[in-house]
Amino acid sequence: MHATLPLLAKTAFPQLHRSQLDTLQVNLGYRCNQSCVHCHVNAGPKRTEEMSTANVDAVIAFLKANRQVNTLDLTGGAPEMNPHFKRLVLAVRALGVRVMDRCNLTILEEPGFEDMAAFLAANRVEIVASLPCYQEDNVDRQRGKGTFEASIRALRRLNALGYGGQDGPLLLNLVYNPQGAALPPPQDSLEQAYKTHLADTFGVVFNRLFTITNMPIQRFGSTLISKGQFDTYMSLLKSAHQAHNLEGVMCRTLLSIDWQGYAYDCDFNQQLGLGLIADRPRVHLSDLSAAGVEGRPIRVADHCFGCTAGQGSSCGGALEA
Repeated sequence: MHATLPLLAKTAFPQLHRSQLDTLQVNLGYRCNQSCVHCHVNAGPKRTEEMSTANVDAVIAFLKANRQVNTLDLTGGAPEMNPHFKRLVLAVRALGVRVMDRCNLTILEEPGFEDMAAFLAANRVEIVASLPCYQEDNVDRQRGKGTFEASIRALRRLNALGYGGQDGPLLLNLVYNPQGAALPPPQDSLEQAYKTHLADTFGVVFNRLFTITNMPIQRFGSTLISKGQFDTYMSLLKSAHQAHNLEGVMCRTLLSIDWQGYAYDCDFNQQLGLGLIADRPRVHLSDLSAAGVEGRPIRVADHCFGCTAGQGSSCGGALEA
C-alpha cells in the first residue's frame, strides 16, 4: 500500500503564498550509507539516483543569477555521496553563499570519505547532523546497530576541527526526530538535556538542537499504515495545528530542488510529486528566477499539518523555539 495516497485528497489546510526567496534546498540524490526508519525519502545504500553534472551546474547558475538567495541547503540521501558534492560546495562558497550540509555523521567514517570532515571545516560549511536521540539504544533502533557509536566518534572529530564551539565560526547543529507517532517535545528543554548528556558523557559539544516532526509520507508513512496508526497520527497533527505557525513555515522562503533539477515548494511536496505549479508539468530550476516565484500560491495537502502542529516544525527546527 502506498503511504502517500491518503494525503492527496482535498485538504482543510489553509492556503499559503510565497514571500521572498532566500534558501535553495537541493537534494543531491537518494544514495545513503544508512536506511533510517523515519526517512521520508526512502534513502538507502541500494538507491542509485543522483544529481548530474548538468543539474549541479544549473544550481550554481541559479545562485549566480539570484544573489538574494543567500543559503544553499544540501540534502539527500547522504549528500556527500554525490560525486559533484565538493565541486558544488567550492563554487557556491566562492559566491559568498552560506552552505548547509545535512549530514548523517556516519558517512564521515565510510571508505573514500575520510577527508570529508576536514573539507567541510576548511570551507566553513554548516553541519546539520541527524542524532535522533542521545541514548544509544534509541538511535540504533531507529538508524541501525552501531550507528550511535559511529555518530559520537564523528562528533568528536568535528569538535576537534573546531565545530560546535559557542564562539567559533563552524556551526554544528543536531536534529531530533521522535521515535514514532508522536510530536517532538519542547525544543529548548530537549536541547539542554542533549547538551548536558553529550558533554558529561562523551565530551561532545554542539550549537543548537532542531526538533523535527516526522512526516507521514514515504517510509515513515508506510510504517504508520502497516501498524494501523496512519489515521490516528493524522488526527494528532490536525488537532495540534497552531494557526500562528503559518507565518514561519519554510515553504514561504525556501525552494526545494530534486536530484533531476525540478522545483517544489518543499522537500515533502517533492517526495509526494506535488510540483511547484499545479497546472503545469514539472518546472526545472533553469526556467525559474527568485523574483518569479514570489507571491505564488503554495501547494498544500494534509501532510502540511506536520509543520504547524504544536511548536511547529521546519528544516530549521521548531518554529516557536
